[in-house]
Amino acid sequence: MAQSRPTVDAATDFNIPARDLAGALDRFSTQTGIQVVYQPELVASRQSKALTGRLTWRQALEALLQGSGLEYQQADDTTVVIRRQGNTRSPAAARPAAAATQAAPAGSEGTEVTELGRMMVTGTRIRGGVTPSPVIGISAAQIQEEGFADLGEVIRSVPQNFSGGQNPGVALGAETGAGGNANQNITGGSSLNLRGLGPDATLMLLNGRRMAYGGFSQTVDISVIPVEAVERIEIVADGASAIYGSDAVGGVGNVILKRDFDGFALGVRYGTATDGGLTTREYTATAGTTWSSGGLLATYKDASTDPIYARQREYTANHMPEPATIYPGGDVHSGLFSIHQSLGELVELRLDALRTRRDQAFNMTDPTYYYIVAGETTSSLVAPAIEFSLPNDWVLSIMGALGKDEHTRDVARATHGTEALTRTQNDCWCNRSEVYEASAEGPLFEMGGGDARLAVGAGHRSNDFMQFNHLTNTTTIQGSESSRFAYAEINLPLVGPDSNIGGVRRLVMTGAMRGEDYDTFGSVTTPKLGLIYGPNADFTLKASWGKSFKAPTLNERFWARQAVLYPAAWLGGTDYPPGSTVLGIAGGNPDLDAERARTWSASIAFHPEAIHGLEMELSWFDIDYTDRVVQPIANFSQALNIPEYAEFIRLSPTPQEQDEAIAAADLFLNATGTPYDPGNVVAIAYPRFTNTSWQRIKGLDLSGSYRFGLASGQMTIRGSASFLDSSQQTSSAALPFDLAGRLFYPAKVNSRLGAVWYRAGFMASTFANYTSGVTNPANGMKGGSFTTFDATLRYSTSQPDASRSGWDFSLSLQNLLDRAPPLFAADGIGWAISAPYDSTNYSAVGRFLSLSVARRW
Repeated sequence: MAQSRPTVDAATDFNIPARDLAGALDRFSTQTGIQVVYQPELVASRQSKALTGRLTWRQALEALLQGSGLEYQQADDTTVVIRRQGNTRSPAAARPAAAATQAAPAGSEGTEVTELGRMMVTGTRIRGGVTPSPVIGISAAQIQEEGFADLGEVIRSVPQNFSGGQNPGVALGAETGAGGNANQNITGGSSLNLRGLGPDATLMLLNGRRMAYGGFSQTVDISVIPVEAVERIEIVADGASAIYGSDAVGGVGNVILKRDFDGFALGVRYGTATDGGLTTREYTATAGTTWSSGGLLATYKDASTDPIYARQREYTANHMPEPATIYPGGDVHSGLFSIHQSLGELVELRLDALRTRRDQAFNMTDPTYYYIVAGETTSSLVAPAIEFSLPNDWVLSIMGALGKDEHTRDVARATHGTEALTRTQNDCWCNRSEVYEASAEGPLFEMGGGDARLAVGAGHRSNDFMQFNHLTNTTTIQGSESSRFAYAEINLPLVGPDSNIGGVRRLVMTGAMRGEDYDTFGSVTTPKLGLIYGPNADFTLKASWGKSFKAPTLNERFWARQAVLYPAAWLGGTDYPPGSTVLGIAGGNPDLDAERARTWSASIAFHPEAIHGLEMELSWFDIDYTDRVVQPIANFSQALNIPEYAEFIRLSPTPQEQDEAIAAADLFLNATGTPYDPGNVVAIAYPRFTNTSWQRIKGLDLSGSYRFGLASGQMTIRGSASFLDSSQQTSSAALPFDLAGRLFYPAKVNSRLGAVWYRAGFMASTFANYTSGVTNPANGMKGGSFTTFDATLRYSTSQPDASRSGWDFSLSLQNLLDRAPPLFAADGIGWAISAPYDSTNYSAVGRFLSLSVARRW
């Protein structure tokens, strides 16, 4: 997913009609991959001439700006800033869509590098700053090129992300793996889950603001954000709590919206799985306008999807009885509104608002019953901000965010054969969040490589969670927490290209510190230090060290404490007398402490001046994660057989021990169908949440891209791969065991590699995806790897006549060869009629074909 630098000499076929200058610059950016930054008032009311022919990007941009009174200046490897002719600084309000500031590329020597005004990069709060952590940048153009229809599909294509946690394709049985009960389809949404640490250990932002958690597992559904409104996604796969606070252990993802959009666009998409199911109908509308002092954007999406039934796949048809589903159906209605308005030259107001409703339906089965599950999720976010430009290039920002997420699940149980229905659940998992923050950023003093800059801020955050049972009209879980925080970050550019120091073209030191005080578990302080070193124009080296943390979820704290009586066979017991039972003690723990981690990363980026368009980066990461909150018996169906669970099993408990365990619980449930007899209880199992687990996660990431001319067009080859090694020690008395490469945990190797070719409005792309095999711990057998191919064909009209201008046609095929997921013997994993494949690593969708048509005015 690396983004190519502008190639100085390579020529591109341009075909841009005569139109408003803003639209022409947008099309130029899409065709070249170069981010163009400008104030709306600079290009307002200006027109560009038609541009056709084979030109370098510099020639094309100069032609578009000819006669406009404007010029461009190259700010970094992938960004140019539009300014008035003769102006030596960039506009204060310019906001480029770049992933990170790099040293100026070949051909820019002797040119003053423009300061990027209020540009913010994910992973730092310094305007125009750099982060010592690797950044994965995914632009709107890349999303189109690879045929993705929503952001859930986008993040599932990122090799550093694990598709377990909260995702619609996760099937029954997967909760035995990473994340425990969070490792399932809860709301039908999609969560970012870097390194497989859990969706609650990766922070997800929208325009830098926190969204409300969803369901009970403290996840954020990225797929509720309409892809038509997205400018880019930036992912920092490194600890970032020193910058953003709780949850950013695996890293942070930030969805950045389009700042300015002129015109109106309508889109329709139809898709279906060729093996049956997942028929999708989608309609989108996007409108926007700009004026001299601001702009607005509004999008709306209406989509419906049919479920995939087990009978529609050969490998589940005879394994899972009717009417089991392996992928849910549902409807999504999502709207987003974003506006910004300058008040003179010193004040700017911004407002982002999001509202989504998702309905989903699926069926689950167990040996006796099947369950009809209907869910409705409503999510909303309102995030206002005001920004003041102060003297000496300082900026003061005051912002807030109010988010809500309410998921209501209605479950009816039916007996196989009789089809008699009994309503068993109608619960609302209701989340609410508030964040208020004030911050300031600006220069301190001049150094050899530029201005030393400082960012400081403070604020307050609160979260509320409630589970309400509509059947009994009672609140079963209710909890809240709040925290105060303050942070500081500094960027010290010690050496720059103009310092003329041999062997040191660039040297930057960064540091950050954040303190938070929670009203539940107390205070935590997280530092981070970083170094960026460029010996020459061809290489950049980065290194970082830091601490991160995650607050326990409110569900983990306040979930009702339960004592449940199970048949011993349900926990894997085979050598016990008939009628043997096990007492399971589960539920929340209000005494939980924060999870804490130390993170290290280092990377080397290769961007040779002699090979224009080539970029490669190799990154190393290491996470030492302690005090993890887990239900220590992850695979409850084998609790009596797996040695690592022995510490949490009390064999042959006395009646007094049983009485004490039941008395400490909020409720007692009997799942055996026979009366409770203390003499039949052979064990007490303790899967209650506790700070007991230690994890070590390390590995390598490799990414690269190369852009060059081919067959009168432009070819881009890009790809990335992640190599993961992780282990876990459930408690000090247990032996560590491998996580990566284990069933329902992240595979050891994930990669995606492909090519995109452009020519005169036509685009063709193909990508290969690879996931290595995983091992079933129940029998030690390793499954096969999973390789699939995707392809997209796209044609955009760009002729100036009104009859064809603005049309866009796209045909996308995912899993082109219709590869089925590797199967495993389901013995010992959940119910015997669970899906017989690892739904967290491999998709059961099969070949999916979709056709999209859009028109923009």
